[in-house]
Amino acid sequence: MMLDDVESRPLSGVTSGPATAGTDATGPDVEIVIPVYNEENDLGPSVRRLHAFLGQSFPFSTVITIADNASTDGTWACASRLAQELTDVRAVHLEQKGRGRALRQVWLASTARVVAYMDVDLSTDLGGLLPLVAPLISGHSDLAIGSRLARGSRVVRGPKREVISRCYNLLLRTTLRASFSDAQCGFKAMRTEAAHRLLPLVLDSAWFFDTELLVLAERCGLRIHEVPVDWVDDPDSRVDIVATALADLRGVARVGRALATGRLPIGQLRAQLGRAPLTSDLPEVPPRLVRQLVRFVAIGVASTVAYLIVFVLLRGWLGPQAANLLALLLTAVANTAANRRLTFGVRGVGARSHIEGLVIFAVGLALTSGALAGLHALADEPGRGVELAVLVIANLVVTVLRFVAFRVWVFHPRRGTPGKVVSSSGPAVAPAPSPPTSPRTPPAATVVQPQPQSRPPAQSQARPRNPEKDR
Repeated sequence: MMLDDVESRPLSGVTSGPATAGTDATGPDVEIVIPVYNEENDLGPSVRRLHAFLGQSFPFSTVITIADNASTDGTWACASRLAQELTDVRAVHLEQKGRGRALRQVWLASTARVVAYMDVDLSTDLGGLLPLVAPLISGHSDLAIGSRLARGSRVVRGPKREVISRCYNLLLRTTLRASFSDAQCGFKAMRTEAAHRLLPLVLDSAWFFDTELLVLAERCGLRIHEVPVDWVDDPDSRVDIVATALADLRGVARVGRALATGRLPIGQLRAQLGRAPLTSDLPEVPPRLVRQLVRFVAIGVASTVAYLIVFVLLRGWLGPQAANLLALLLTAVANTAANRRLTFGVRGVGARSHIEGLVIFAVGLALTSGALAGLHALADEPGRGVELAVLVIANLVVTVLRFVAFRVWVFHPRRGTPGKVVSSSGPAVAPAPSPPTSPRTPPAATVVQPQPQSRPPAQSQARPRNPEKDR
């Protein structure tokens, strides 16, 4: 990605040029992007306030990048003036709207060690910036987010936005198994190496960009650090809540399909980022056992109910043994597929696991058929209720055997189970030197670079905070 310079004067501490997989040794520690669209009134005061804060209270070298998303008012002119007046501030103009598009373009071109962004109204208290980027600078974490929903955060906003935010994050936890608490807070940072790997796979260019990036990072095993923030809503926010919510729901469905079908190269990314799941040599400490048990029980209950329904429907036509055979076969195949994907986190082609599942099915068939045969040997005409009760007890025994067999045989991680394990545990380590895919080349952007000059000395007192608004 190449950015065309309007001014030939270089930005102090920053090299403008194509995106690479690493960072330039001459680049700053942190590049903070402020995406804007028609924000001519708020832009100047906010950037000056942020610039003063960085000069007084922030220990790392920084550059502020104003990313103008095709504004139609005086935002671009204001951004250009700020880039000329303030050291370590630059402005980038894009011809298309979209916060995600702006962040992708600037972050991919960044030479900083860490890339970050915040909303133009500085909704989040700037005191949270150092806790946000410090774990990334140290290498402990890969991505950091401000959270309005974490314990310790202090938030002032109306009940409507509070309910919408909590419902949306609950939806992410239930549908995409997200474990982060706040996807949409406009206060995030990421190690540049990790950003260069993941951003080519993030398709959304608007408000869902944050969620898609977080879900992808979590599935790849990247460590996400959360910072409880102080955050104040501004009633002047112009975000269309209904349109944004609908777009987010479409994004959730799209990402869910991509994860379910394996279109996202999660396994490849995990391998290249060095994020293989942690294993233990201690048999008495099985990983994720409680979570596996909960999901296995839920799938087992659904399978048992389906089995009984199919058995009752076929019992009158085929007799008890044939009905048991077909009902158990259908539910066993579905049970194996569901547990493979949801309980043990394995994707990809799974022919071997289904064949081994059929072996377990044969054991279950022998137990249930033997129970039926024993019942009919004891009673010539047992009641339908007694028959179902015997089958339920036999199925409980089969369920226990199935879980043990799945865990220690079929889906044991050390057997090299076909498919990709999608667990997201693992320490933060340095990523591999080359990205999995080539970054998409976005439209050219206009960059205004300031004259290099020394940063003014720190003032004795920071400017007071302004009211802030939601993004």
